[in-house]
Amino acid sequence: MKPITIDLNSFIPVSAAKERILEPKKKRGKIDITFMVLVLILLTFGLVMLFSASYAYAFYNKGDSFYYIERQLMFAIMGVVAMLAISQVNYKILQKYSLLLFAGTLCLLVIVLFMRDKDGFARWIYIGNILSFQPSEIAKFAIVVLFAHFASTNADKMGTFKYGVLPFAVCLSIVVVLVIAERHLSGTIIIGALGIAMMWFGGTKLKYFGMLLAAGAAAVAVILIVPTFMQYATARVTTWLDPYVDAQGDGYQTIQSLIAIGSGGLWGTGLGNSRQKYLYIPEPQNDFIFAVVCEELGFIGASIVVILFALLVWRGFVIAMRCPDKFGSLLAAGCVMHIGMQVLLNIAVVTNTIPNTGISLPLFSYGGTALMMTLGEMGVVLSVSKKSALAKN
Repeated sequence: MKPITIDLNSFIPVSAAKERILEPKKKRGKIDITFMVLVLILLTFGLVMLFSASYAYAFYNKGDSFYYIERQLMFAIMGVVAMLAISQVNYKILQKYSLLLFAGTLCLLVIVLFMRDKDGFARWIYIGNILSFQPSEIAKFAIVVLFAHFASTNADKMGTFKYGVLPFAVCLSIVVVLVIAERHLSGTIIIGALGIAMMWFGGTKLKYFGMLLAAGAAAVAVILIVPTFMQYATARVTTWLDPYVDAQGDGYQTIQSLIAIGSGGLWGTGLGNSRQKYLYIPEPQNDFIFAVVCEELGFIGASIVVILFALLVWRGFVIAMRCPDKFGSLLAAGCVMHIGMQVLLNIAVVTNTIPNTGISLPLFSYGGTALMMTLGEMGVVLSVSKKSALAKN
């Protein structure tokens, strides 16, 4: 009878076997909780201020004080769900379809030119009597995605004119021309500035920016030759320099905004106690909602809002800098840069620091599609944060 031999190396300890069974197939990072909390705080703050700013105007014009807040709350819930869903999707899918996204955006920008409203503007696409959206909002995101794709694909060639300037300049020029045709000044400014910022982040050499600025100045000069644009721009600048030149016309909204800001003082009149929202500030739930914030919450409350936005942008850049993938890094930086630019320009308009260009305040101003686009972009940043978390660990 042969002796029985036992190979002890063939045995796996029970604890090791459990670890092997329970070990995930692929390690996944966690979303950035700090960034998400900042988004939710600003969204909640924005909803409260929207209701406070809009209920008098809504009652007078719609017969229902809850008209705007009910719709915004519905879009906010859908937007948060979309944000969390997008955060679980691999952001690299955007790189794969970046050109298709850009092409689709161009189609929408052309279509909207044939859909003018009662004031002669062509900015909105209406689907029945229920849904409407601005293609320019999609264009901002499309530029961020496309430019992140260009810069990451040609990372080692960004110092050349052929790869570091030409494709960016061509695509940006097409979008800007189409948005200008809508007479959408604020959209033109943001898209142009966002495109330049993405080129800078991507590695375009400094010497080429002088050429771009010269080309931009020449384009503006050509546009201003057109009488309608010249008249439009001149009226805006004149009103900006002295709103009382047309106190009952173009300067009225700015004057009422400055009165609201001045009335707030240090501590404000108290939440819900704004006087200017009672049919003095036209449509206070939209572009000039920050004036109501200043009046009701004062300098202290307005400063808290600005600080929260600053923290959101800062945290977004932290996520971008920690991401080892260049496309993801540029994507996150572009999304938070968009938010930062829009906040700065909105506050500048409300305080009459720059001419009135109709720029909304992200997460505060009324607008369902704009809110959902903003929350969708925040979902993209959260998706990138998962890769950043892995790199940190």
